[in-house]
Amino acid sequence: YNRVWIPDNEEVWQSAEITKNYKTGDRFLHVQLEDGTELNYPVDPAALPPLRNPDILVGENDLTALSYLHEPAVLHN
Repeated sequence: YNRVWIPDNEEVWQSAEITKNYKTGDRFLHVQLEDGTELNYPVDPAALPPLRNPDILVGENDLTALSYLHEPAVLHN
């Protein structure tokens, strides 16, 4: 399963792992946060949460080397 960034009011972004396949038209994305909390995150099919880069790219000096370049990826890096 892939990992995504979920917006958070306190931490700005939280990393979460998708625990169930997402199908077009689903209203929720089933995820598990890093602390083990399971969450049914409501999604708009036109605006799915951003994907998280593989761990091997964390701490990369050159941001253009990241697979996914967006706000949460830059902040985490």
